[in-house]
Amino acid sequence: MNTTNPIITLRGGGTALIVELAHPRPRIIHWGADLGDLGASDLDALVTSADPSATHNSTDEPRDLTILPTEADAWSGTPAIEGVVRDGSPYARFVLASHRFDEAAGELDVTLRDERNGLVATVRYRLDRFGVLDVGTTVANESDGEMVYDVGAVTALLPLPDRATEYLDFTGKWSRERSPQRGAIDLGTRLRESRRGRSSLDSPYLLIAGTHGFDFRNGEVWAVHAGWSGNQRYLVEQLPEGAGVFRSILGAGELLLPGEVGLRPGECYQAPEVSFIWSNAGLDGLSGALHRKLRARDTHPRSPRPLTLNTWEAVYFDHDLATLERLVDAASRVGVERIVLDDGWFAGRRNDTNGLGDWIVDTEVWPDGLWPLVDAVREKGMQFGLWFEPEMVNLGSRLAQEHPDWILAPSDGVGAAIRHQYVLNLAHPDAWEHILGRIDALVAEYGIDYIKWDHNRELHEAALRNDRDRAGVHEQTLALYRMLDELKRRHPALEIESCASGGGRVDLGILARTDRVWASDCNDPVERQNIQRWTAQLIPLELIGSHVGAEESHTTHRVTALSFRLATALFGHAGIEADLTRLSREELDTVTAFAALYKELRPLLHSGDLVRGDLADQESVLTGVVSTDRSEAVFSWARLGTSAPAQSGRVRLPGLDPDRGYRIRVRDEIGRTSLHENPPAWLVQAAGDGFSVSGRVAGGAGLPLPTLDAQQAILIHLTSH
Repeated sequence: MNTTNPIITLRGGGTALIVELAHPRPRIIHWGADLGDLGASDLDALVTSADPSATHNSTDEPRDLTILPTEADAWSGTPAIEGVVRDGSPYARFVLASHRFDEAAGELDVTLRDERNGLVATVRYRLDRFGVLDVGTTVANESDGEMVYDVGAVTALLPLPDRATEYLDFTGKWSRERSPQRGAIDLGTRLRESRRGRSSLDSPYLLIAGTHGFDFRNGEVWAVHAGWSGNQRYLVEQLPEGAGVFRSILGAGELLLPGEVGLRPGECYQAPEVSFIWSNAGLDGLSGALHRKLRARDTHPRSPRPLTLNTWEAVYFDHDLATLERLVDAASRVGVERIVLDDGWFAGRRNDTNGLGDWIVDTEVWPDGLWPLVDAVREKGMQFGLWFEPEMVNLGSRLAQEHPDWILAPSDGVGAAIRHQYVLNLAHPDAWEHILGRIDALVAEYGIDYIKWDHNRELHEAALRNDRDRAGVHEQTLALYRMLDELKRRHPALEIESCASGGGRVDLGILARTDRVWASDCNDPVERQNIQRWTAQLIPLELIGSHVGAEESHTTHRVTALSFRLATALFGHAGIEADLTRLSREELDTVTAFAALYKELRPLLHSGDLVRGDLADQESVLTGVVSTDRSEAVFSWARLGTSAPAQSGRVRLPGLDPDRGYRIRVRDEIGRTSLHENPPAWLVQAAGDGFSVSGRVAGGAGLPLPTLDAQQAILIHLTSH
């Protein structure tokens, strides 16, 4: 070989990361497809071909992309570490000190040291059997004396080849989360930042780079996700000189505010873990790897996901016991398994202007406590859940009046309100203990099974009053994590939902501590089809709350058919967000049939592989789940609006086994679906005794799917025979 440097290869899930432990700074020479067992000559060729050209008007020696690129490498792009020695230099020169390689665990730790300043950086790469590469970076101050190092940014970076020419990321707002946007990767830096104190409604969420025209089922793609619930940054960057032998870089990390993290001797900063994923099977390949990783966690929910009724859109703040008991009775009769009492149960909370922070049951509304409702729920054999917003406070609450120093805001004034509320400083030890104590007491008293944990405002001027008004988003996020971890420790069976103005906190950091996310406050199925499609790009369906709303959506005022709302809610952790007591007998019968269908199909929906159709018609949506052994599948064929084509033509049902025969049935439990034209012949058979077809025909040639009226959907269920 031309080098004596150790070459480390991590392999898993068809993916490989190859690192040359070059001195003074190691470099990445491959990330992407597993190249197999490389012999000495192949490794020699790979290392030699990793040396770039020495370009004009550049460094005398060719520039490499190191694992921790900074200006010390003559790197002119975004550095992996930014910071400054307080009252000193912003320049650190990290050089290789040691490494640890655990081939069985798929882990490589590389430690680099800046001797001048006494700083140590450790980069950990962990590639799991699913092909997800997690990167964690630690920066420690090991200096003597009083030197303080202010960390500006730590960004995990990996290279992209020249065939990665397009990006896809996301934006959004309340009730329209995870809206995709894509474009060309051009020269320069495409930087997305979230400065809202949570991963946010407009979070980039996943930054995906891919070959030209990549889609759900085709193309080579590289993606990054920051597993952090506070401020974030994502970037894809291309310099004129490239990145060594690569075209561009992909990166993500926490966005730190000025002065937020200052390391004194003996202190360290652990950057949030960043996940990188590669696939040669398009976006479904990415989601498949991420879903398998999440499902393999020890903390992943194992019990069937209960059909849930949340009371918010049924009663809002009107907590009348008789009304709620009628709702509980109706829920029990249709097959609901969990009731969640939403906002309005605690002292002073008759609207959204007061009460946050005082987590005491309102005795005027609930003179006997919550027991009458809890007993009614339990007598029907259902679980009981309760809404909290522990990180927030209204200024009129008793807590805010007694402890103004617990508010996360500058000492000279709290600034602008959002939704009449402010942020409670959970990093304050006394505030943390108080809130934890109130939640813990209520969970213990009522045997609460489930918490809907909400977060309804952004963090602006998040100053730690107890620490010289230092910026506090980082500490607030860590305090939240500690509280969730402690609640889970005290109540191992407790399940927690992450809700943040709907889907404003959906990330792998919060999901390490919670059991599902509320995808959006919008239950309009037209909006939900896309919100849920893209939420499932990161997390599996069983973690996505998807509820059936009222006929007229409370957010968009669009009126939709019950069958369309039910078909949409099926593809997630299904529930109901409506007043069942207002439904007709026929509608209740349909909801009852839907509940039974959900319970029948949830083993498939919550364990199978998500597949999505690549369709020319943007008004049609094909979503399916195929069992891991490909013996069963269910597809939703949905129509969002009208379009020019009169019929679909043959549409492939992806993910099927070409060598299996399948029996197709139309599942009509969701009620009548309105067709715009007469159905194709095969569908008539499927709606009767069933239609037989091979996976080779249905998945290869495809089937002509019916032309639905706008805002309609049908469910197609395939079982092998």
